[in-house]
Parts: sequence; structure tokens; C-alpha cells
Amino acid sequence: MISEKTVWEDLSGIFADPPKMRNMCEKCKRPVTVCWCSGLPKTRLRPQSRLIILQHPAEEKRCLRTVPMLSLALEQEKCLTYRGKKFPQVKHEGLQEILHDSNTILLYPTTEAVALELLTPVGRNGQKPYNVILLDGTWPQAKAIYHASPVLNSLRACKIVGVPTSQYVIRTQPNEGCLSTLETGAIALSFLENKPCILEEMLRPLHHLCRFQLAYGAVVHHSKDVFFKRKLTKQL
Repeated sequence: MISEKTVWEDLSGIFADPPKMRNMCEKCKRPVTVCWCSGLPKTRLRPQSRLIILQHPAEEKRCLRTVPMLSLALEQEKCLTYRGKKFPQVKHEGLQEILHDSNTILLYPTTEAVALELLTPVGRNGQKPYNVILLDGTWPQAKAIYHASPVLNSLRACKIVGVPTSQYVIRTQPNEGCLSTLETGAIALSFLENKPCILEEMLRPLHHLCRFQLAYGAVVHHSKDVFFKRKLTKQL
């Protein structure tokens, strides 16, 4: 049985005031010292097309996510996020209509996917703005979402050809052809809107994030492909 003395000793160890918390940025929800908001466009971008993000629930809990960068760089109605493992659901207000819009495309490397560069840019020959569907999560999670959502299989699938090396250097990518959700969305908009400057503007927060993390002890991550190639070379 715990004595009264022990109880009072335990209570005496409790601080009268709660420990001080680090100041957090109201926008990006990161500590002010490593806030990347200074990299955001001075005014939110308003492209004609919009990004529709289908996000796996587990992705929301990750510390180093890039979707908030998209959300804060673009006007609110130009970046919509729906969460779940299967789409659409009753809770996904407005998604059903988007998925059945003839100008909706899916960025996902199916066997029938066409190069994004082959699509007609907005405004040319009367081309209307696109709804660009992005699957946000790890590769296995994105794959699971695609196969669990039959309607996605019927969308016009596109892929980015000649993918540059990901600039998200503090996170390991499955292979050299993988990009973060931010990079994928930024590249897509720059192509579809025929405005290369969009890419540079939207990637600035990512550059800030990586620079801060590297300064605080993070290391540059290479893709798993590079890791296995190096391992194989050493064995030879």
C-alpha cells in the first residue's frame, strides 16, 4: 500500500507551471524556427486547373508532409483534399461530380497512362481547365487506393515522362522515378497551364524544409534503387 508520504513526494515533483512549448507557426503548424512559410508565394497562386488530392489516412500523421505546401501555395478552391482508403464515399462532398467530369485526369502510372506532355494545355484549342487527381501516400498505399476505387480505373491516366530527381532529399524514395506529392502537382500544373514559373514558385517551401532539416542533423537520402546499386557494386 502506497504511504501518504510517498504520494506527497510524488506530487512535489510536479511543476507548478506546464513546461514551455515551442512557438508554432499558425500556417504550417511547424516550430517557428523551422517554418517554411517564407518560401510560399507572396500571394496564393490561382491556376485555371485544380488539384484534387486523395489522401490515405496514415499520411496525415506524417511530420514531413508536402500536401500542406500545396494547400498554402494555391487558392483554397484550387487544391481540395479528400481522405480515405476508398473513393468516393458519402463523406466526400463534391468528389463524385469531379470524378465524372470529362476534364478530370489521374496522375498514376498505369500501363495505359499517356505522357502528361501530350495533353493539350488549358486555353489551347478551347481546352478547359483540368481536375488533376493525385494519390497521396506511400507507393503501397497509393496502389491500394487505386485498386479499391473502381472509378479511378475509368479515368484518363497520365504520367510524367523524363522525371527529374526528386528534390525532397530528406526522404527516401522507392526509386529514381518517384516524386513527392508537391513535386508531382507542381510539375502537372506547370505543364497543363503552360507556365514553367509555377514549378519554381511551388517548390520553394520544399527547398526551405530540406535546408532546415539538413541544418538540424538530417542527412541526404538517396532512392532505394541507388542504395541497392551501390550495395551490388561493393559486392562485385
